[in-house]
Amino acid sequence: MAEKVDLKRIARELNLAVSTVSRALRDSYEISEETKRKVFALARQLNYEPNPYASSLRRQKSKTIGVILPELPNNFFTHVVNGIEFVARQKDYHVLIYITHERVEQEMALIRHLQSGRVDGVLASICAGAQDIAHFRSLQQQGIPLVFFDRVCEDAGIPTVTTNDYAASFNATVHLIEQGCRNLYHLTLPLHLSITRKRLQGFMDALRQYHLPIHESTVLIANDMDMFYQQLEHVLCSAQPPDGLFAAVEKLVLLVYHICQKRHIRIPEQLKVLAFSNLETAPLLAPPLTTITQPAFEIGKKAAEILFKKIEKKRDPFEQMHYVIPSALIIRDSTRTSSYFITHPSTETLISRPA
Repeated sequence: MAEKVDLKRIARELNLAVSTVSRALRDSYEISEETKRKVFALARQLNYEPNPYASSLRRQKSKTIGVILPELPNNFFTHVVNGIEFVARQKDYHVLIYITHERVEQEMALIRHLQSGRVDGVLASICAGAQDIAHFRSLQQQGIPLVFFDRVCEDAGIPTVTTNDYAASFNATVHLIEQGCRNLYHLTLPLHLSITRKRLQGFMDALRQYHLPIHESTVLIANDMDMFYQQLEHVLCSAQPPDGLFAAVEKLVLLVYHICQKRHIRIPEQLKVLAFSNLETAPLLAPPLTTITQPAFEIGKKAAEILFKKIEKKRDPFEQMHYVIPSALIIRDSTRTSSYFITHPSTETLISRPA
């Protein structure tokens, strides 16, 4: 009977320790490139096939990663998860999705749940109510790799993957100004999130550059969605309503469309609207919505790639802490001038400005 091909045989034939062969096959940075080359060559020659289950038991690996999201009915996060799963499948890993529903206590409970060894690493997007990330640091203390994406804490010494929030917001605001808007409002989530602060800063800097007025109510913050809806409706129906609205997150712009339909406010003739959004139905809205479209799939893919390098303990001499993948401003009819809107009702324009 042919001898079983396992780690012990490869180790014996190369005069190496079994642990060295195991780490070499995992492409560990602890093993020299020459040793890895010899191990891989013999493994191929002997048609060695690893036993994932036994390997998992030896290393106490779950072959699973956890993904923490603030909400699921969001097209951006749907595409992010697709990017994460694309990488996880290549690594023969499972992906567990956890939803915080924008509740800090739920986020903290999930972290406690994940500390028990259920996952080998965590990808997280912070919920809007989180002002302290001590619960995330507890993962690091347990030796569980962590990567933030989209909604991140950049001062935590934890890798992050985001888009160019400031530049994208500045450029989008300039677009509204170029379309004739002079009384602009910004709709956003609580400002302790890094993405909301950067998007607001880009908006405000564009107004200042063009010497446009900034009022106390220029920024509407959605702390409570019911109260925010009432506040937004009041602003849109006031004596001096805005002529341009910039929604920093997708779910807020849908409220704008609902109120405009309810109150017979015409977009874009009376009000021009744009938003950060990955809505696949954006071109089908009435009128089609101008969007700052984030590279959601690429963000998820890059975040997963960074996480797996940490899980596999691979050193990268060029590793960065913060990765930024640019968004694209896609102009549709919700921000056209009236004459252009009538003449070209179905065209789209992709604007790429310098970051």
